[in-house]
Amino acid sequence: MNSPEIKAFIKENNALFWYTPEDKKEDISPELLVETILNYGDMESVKKLFSLLGLKKTSEIFFNTIKISERRKNNFHELTLNYFSLLFQRYAY
Repeated sequence: MNSPEIKAFIKENNALFWYTPEDKKEDISPELLVETILNYGDMESVKKLFSLLGLKKTSEIFFNTIKISERRKNNFHELTLNYFSLLFQRYAY
């Protein structure tokens, strides 16, 4: 269950979750939230994601997602994967 702040954040970025049914949007997983915002969100959305989840928690979700399988790793754009891998390695640990 997502917090009210995260639900409001999802509503703010509603267009990024166009493929998710309206009644399911508030209950999306943290993994899907991180993947979508990092891939398609603007810098303000990324900053807000970091403030809601924290940089360390966001990086844990990111690295856990890409370690699960090659298929899940490929869900991230190549530039997104490279940029956030470097950013999280430098600032989250």
